[in-house]
Amino acid sequence: MTIAAFLAPDQWQSARNGPLYEQLFQRLTQAVTQGLLPPGSTLPPEREIAQLTALSRVTVRRAVQMLVRDGLIVQKQGSGSFVADVPARLEQSMSRLTSFTEDMARRGLTTTTRWLGRGIHDPSPDEVIALGLRQEDRVARLARLRLADTRPLAIERAALPLVLLPDPARVTTSLYAVLAEGGHPPVRALQKISAVNLGPDDAALLQVSAGEAGLRIERISYLDDGSVAEFTRSVYRGDAYNFVAELRLTRD
Repeated sequence: MTIAAFLAPDQWQSARNGPLYEQLFQRLTQAVTQGLLPPGSTLPPEREIAQLTALSRVTVRRAVQMLVRDGLIVQKQGSGSFVADVPARLEQSMSRLTSFTEDMARRGLTTTTRWLGRGIHDPSPDEVIALGLRQEDRVARLARLRLADTRPLAIERAALPLVLLPDPARVTTSLYAVLAEGGHPPVRALQKISAVNLGPDDAALLQVSAGEAGLRIERISYLDDGSVAEFTRSVYRGDAYNFVAELRLTRD
């Protein structure tokens, strides 16, 4: 299919909800990810896109600005707009318990953290159940945006018993490293993964459009003695991760 046919109004405008500039942004994103606009190719001029889509130049310009914001399009003064190299998806093994920092370091990526919250709080009902707490206990909470080479990949919200993390401010990069230093390294975990459509707040942090596909992961990790170390709820960009599990056939 040609890009002209792909952008024809009858192919997509009636199939999606939301403002037209967001619909066009999604359509152009698909053109990039599906290879109709390969890396290094020139994005058609705004005037041509407007003609192909029967949209106004203002609507097209807003969609293109979103592509630039997300790093899919690079604009060069006097030369036009070009399709950028789309970052490859990261593969995450589901058979190894590793921290985000350790996982990115193994790939040669630089990890940075933007803190969204860090402190001691009364536990929520979910935290009481997951961590095996009494109602009068308190928890250490960590909420942070995780980035790899400046690319936002995940939002992590963790809760831990105070006996394991009495001072949340000690965590600057790797939570698991801090727990190991204190003699409480997690040794196993149970994870539940589900597909979600990102809400506006999480989407803004992850620099994608609201409603984009994401992965929600709930993890409960355990110490060697079987006690719960951590209850974490994370949201990952759906376009950035593949989770991989090795399966073995068991014979009766």
